[in-house]
Amino acid sequence: MPVPSEPRSPAPLIDIGINLVHDSYDSDRDAVIARALDVGVVQMMITGSCGASTRKAIALSLAHPGRLFATAGVHPHHATELTPELLAELGPLARAPEVLAVGECGLDYYRNYCPHEAQRQAFHRQLELAARLGKPLFLHQREAHGDFLAILREHWPQLAGGVAHCFTGSDSELDSYLDLGLAIGITGWICDERRGRHLLELVRRIPADRLLLETDGPYLLPRDLEPKPASRRNEPAFLPHIAAVIARARGEPPEALARASTAAARRLFHLPEIDSHASPRRPLVRGSPGAGAHDERAS
Repeated sequence: MPVPSEPRSPAPLIDIGINLVHDSYDSDRDAVIARALDVGVVQMMITGSCGASTRKAIALSLAHPGRLFATAGVHPHHATELTPELLAELGPLARAPEVLAVGECGLDYYRNYCPHEAQRQAFHRQLELAARLGKPLFLHQREAHGDFLAILREHWPQLAGGVAHCFTGSDSELDSYLDLGLAIGITGWICDERRGRHLLELVRRIPADRLLLETDGPYLLPRDLEPKPASRRNEPAFLPHIAAVIARARGEPPEALARASTAAARRLFHLPEIDSHASPRRPLVRGSPGAGAHDERAS
């Protein structure tokens, strides 16, 4: 499927949030991965948002060792699916070395696909799991900031950090997440002149060592991307475009932003070092089975 030709990133990039097991990629998933590598997106984290997508994300990561990794979790839209049986299965899945974070988990009071209490209970259970494994969190919040922050604060002393994925919120929300110690994930929402203009100012306030980049594909195709793909599907090959917009907003060279965001992702998720011409070197994975949370924070 033809896509716009993207310039290569001036330094390696990591897409920390890509729904690569979504069925929109079924016909050309290998080509999507190849296009990302061609433009300098050297590693990607595949989002697990339910039991099925978590299993698929792990399987895909195993097929591309050192390049693809996974998260393991249940999105608030699927909160009622987190039965005791699935929770028992989620533990071994999240313990796998290919899984770098617990989530996507959190609260979503905008769509309200699941009752609020079910969402809160599912969030508590996944925070407890992350604490047991010593793995960071991949977090979702929409129109639920108060409850989200209160639950996070309750568990935070036992947690190993995390990222507020696809941040689109206000200045006060940003301050509360930074004060807590979260990293901040920025997507192509910043390229939307209707809804994302405020982010052009807010990204200047995110410390370089806590700013992470993500596409959240196939969603959130940058509105200013030209020409747009006929499919209107977002993919990791467009991450250099998002990075360039963020770099301009921050008034810094694209290479500096790329290097800092990649270093921040490696530090938070314990990703192996890799470049586009070498095989990855897998580090020791922290958070062994049954281990408690370590003391590091995204900072």
